[in-house]
Amino acid sequence: MAASLAVAPGWDPANLPLIPLLAGIAASRVIDCGLKWPNDVFVGEAKVGGILVEAGEGLVVVGFGLNLWWPDAPNGYGAVHSEDPGPDRALEVARDWADALVELVDAGPAVWPRDEYRQCSVTLGRDITWSPDGAGRAVDIAEDGALVVSTPGGVTTLHAGEVRHVR
Repeated sequence: MAASLAVAPGWDPANLPLIPLLAGIAASRVIDCGLKWPNDVFVGEAKVGGILVEAGEGLVVVGFGLNLWWPDAPNGYGAVHSEDPGPDRALEVARDWADALVELVDAGPAVWPRDEYRQCSVTLGRDITWSPDGAGRAVDIAEDGALVVSTPGGVTTLHAGEVRHVR
């Protein structure tokens, strides 16, 4: 399933980094999934989808790709369903996800459901690394959507960068 949604949130640009997290929450409200900060969708230990966001001139386009069924997925990847859910499932998921995302964006950044994101997170509590040479344990999601990481040198927050789980 591939879906894109354009929204004009009218938010302060400083709050736009919350949009990928809201898109993940919307996904979790539609399918039973976990969220790897900031934009991956997981079922168990398998990546089943991802979220991409582009913003410019007051418009934000959110893309959501999701494997609904993949009978022979490579190791580390998977799908939401173990059997073909039929041709209508993609449209149903896309529509429900878009509705949930619009509701979250309309509510505004001041009331984003941070606790709900934390509950869905597959990143919190894990050792992670990030570019170029950071390492630590993900411990929280900050109010602004940043990932809070405990490192040997203290606590830091990540607003951007490549983050991966150490296996």
